[in-house]
Amino acid sequence: MGIFSSKKRYATVSPSETLKSKEKNIVPNLWVKCDHCGEIIYKKDIEKNHKKCPKCEYYFQMSAMERVGLLIDENTFFEYDKGVVSSNPLNFPGYDEKIERAKKKSGLNSAVVSGIGEINKIKVSFAAMDFSFQGGSMGSADGEKLTRAIERGLENKIPVIIVSTSGGARMHEGILSLMQMAKTSAALDKLRKAGIPFISVPVSPTTGGVTASFAMLGDIIISEPKALIGFAGPRVIEQTMGEKLPEGLQKSEFLLEHGVIDIIAKREELKNIIAKVLGNLI
Repeated sequence: MGIFSSKKRYATVSPSETLKSKEKNIVPNLWVKCDHCGEIIYKKDIEKNHKKCPKCEYYFQMSAMERVGLLIDENTFFEYDKGVVSSNPLNFPGYDEKIERAKKKSGLNSAVVSGIGEINKIKVSFAAMDFSFQGGSMGSADGEKLTRAIERGLENKIPVIIVSTSGGARMHEGILSLMQMAKTSAALDKLRKAGIPFISVPVSPTTGGVTASFAMLGDIIISEPKALIGFAGPRVIEQTMGEKLPEGLQKSEFLLEHGVIDIIAKREELKNIIAKVLGNLI
């Protein structure tokens, strides 16, 4: 073969064809990095451990439907108000698109899943918020679904359980969002006067208008370890006041010590503890 032999010819592939080829071979994300200990954890190991890090017990967020699976007896949950969805009453720019993205991300029509089910054979009206839908923010549809869940408890004379996780009232709906604070609180007042128990379960994070309304109105308030619960977030308070906050100020352990909440329950024990509390109330 001569020194100046001809080069081999190679087929060229366009960038778009290369991307299409890679997309076919993409493997779904099977690993999650723990925000607390930094360990890389197999996702299925987290799911088997009640959405907790098996290394450090850090609590990952659960979806509303995962809360149903955690707390409600199998095959007893009947969902209501699935078709109640938010509109754009203020014609807020880009809000319609944000709602559509939230629907695709969460698989839900709103930030609340509600219905009737059983907790250790005790019939309850149940609702759970989903942080993956617009940060669990409470818009008019979400407040309506929560109010209806409370009213179902009143109508059927059964306890009401609400698991909340939220960034607060949804600014895109203005006063219509803020009025949900009063609406849910008024419904709970009727429930209280009827002598029907309401157990509130605020989990991390629960802030803003949700904390300032129904989440703190439970006859019994139960949370999870190290849950962030407060009105304004710690960074907002520090920036406003110009002072460093006491360690753990808005964590569930601090709130338990100062009488704001009643019980801290590990996630795997939460269902039985709620059932035990209900057994003493009804």
